[in-house]
Amino acid sequence: MKKYLSLLLLVLLVLGIGSSALAESPIRWLTTGDTAAKVIEDGDRIIAYINEKFGIDLSVEYVPEGSTEKVNVAMASGDFPDIVTGAYGTTATQSWIENGMVISLNQFLDDYPNLKAWLEEYSWSAVDGEYYGLPFITQYSVANSLIVMRGDWLAALDLSYPTNLDEMKDVLYAFTYNDPDGDGQQNTYGFSGVKPVANFDWVFYAYGRQYGDYELNGEGEVIPFFEHESFIPAMTYIKELWDAGVIDPEFVLNDNSKLEEKFFQGKIGTMPHAMYRHVTRLESSLQELFPEATLAYGLPPVGPDGESYGLSAAGRSGFMTCITAACKDPEKAVAFLDFMVSPEGNDLVRLGIEGIHYTKNGDEIVMNEEEREKDAFSPNGWAHALAWGSLYWPLESGYMPANDPSRERALETVELATMAQKPSLIKQKTPLEVEYSSALNDIYNQYFIDMLYGNISIEEGASQLSKEWRLQGGDEMMAEINSVYAASK
Repeated sequence: MKKYLSLLLLVLLVLGIGSSALAESPIRWLTTGDTAAKVIEDGDRIIAYINEKFGIDLSVEYVPEGSTEKVNVAMASGDFPDIVTGAYGTTATQSWIENGMVISLNQFLDDYPNLKAWLEEYSWSAVDGEYYGLPFITQYSVANSLIVMRGDWLAALDLSYPTNLDEMKDVLYAFTYNDPDGDGQQNTYGFSGVKPVANFDWVFYAYGRQYGDYELNGEGEVIPFFEHESFIPAMTYIKELWDAGVIDPEFVLNDNSKLEEKFFQGKIGTMPHAMYRHVTRLESSLQELFPEATLAYGLPPVGPDGESYGLSAAGRSGFMTCITAACKDPEKAVAFLDFMVSPEGNDLVRLGIEGIHYTKNGDEIVMNEEEREKDAFSPNGWAHALAWGSLYWPLESGYMPANDPSRERALETVELATMAQKPSLIKQKTPLEVEYSSALNDIYNQYFIDMLYGNISIEEGASQLSKEWRLQGGDEMMAEINSVYAASK
């Protein structure tokens, strides 16, 4: 048997076909997917290109978008892949580092410039000076959330997209009580959303909230935003909308699917929603029941000062892609990740292989949809499955298919949303934030609802919220956050 294997190896080497084939290192990547991504099938030419380039045998295992807990379970069971993508800034990824389940990347930085540049951009993600993964923080530099309205309802009521809080109140009232759909019934609401934490951030920003995560008091200390002077007047405005009956009474029960369903069915006229690649989908879904319906969007309303506005916060959460301690060939795994965050890698997963998936006509890129369909490219010019989630999304890379009919509008929504994005005081999640945030958010949500429903006055609710929130871990967490903030200045 030994003689046979030796002879086989010699033959392969002589033929010049064994050096790459035998050097292939299996690289198993467990990661998150995006619902818009296409399934990677056997024989995918993008995967084959990567395998050939790096001498690896890449297999990608996806968990559904929003199901990173399945990644955590796999890691906890000892079923280590070679590369793993988990939720950034969670107790799970912290445990990977603390328990030696993932390796430091510092030793590779000098040899891999793309990797180094990426980590320098996210320099605050280092743990005691060591980088244990490539973070990808969603909405880190750009945003896509806007307040979306029924443009045809505005037109029917001779109204314009609102630019200030008074105009917004008028529009929401008209959408609720002035029969915007013309069916002769009072069966619509002006506004709906999904959760109280972020539904009404645009109101708090209009009243002077400055940052996406916390606020600063007069002494320059970081405080929770509900202790800022903007909170009570903003909460008063929100309650006025509630008492006027213009807010969907079921908004605290909605998930994203239910919210969209209400919008598509003509039950609500306004909602906060991600735009960009969703522009076409939202409008076409709406027009299935209402062929003449249109979308209206713009900057969120300004506040009483005529200047302050905002809608969303700069991202502080996302994903982290790590090389596990079980990886038998970390050098090749690093080379692959370096390529993935390089301009060449970006072009490969966005466009494909030149001459196969696309051609160039001068500066114009012409997609070959027939060939792209054979591999894991999403339809209509969208990117390969490897580009969705994990390390970057089309939004973050500034990518929009040239043949998308809503390209100009989609890019416009990103421009507007980014203008309305508020910076955060700290960029990384602290350990105590990871530990306490869920419970503290629950406390905030409950007081928000109690104030909205009138179970407690806004002034008393704000006071009690602050006391309970700080007592249940908030004080300890804010001390840690202030320390991080002071060190970052």
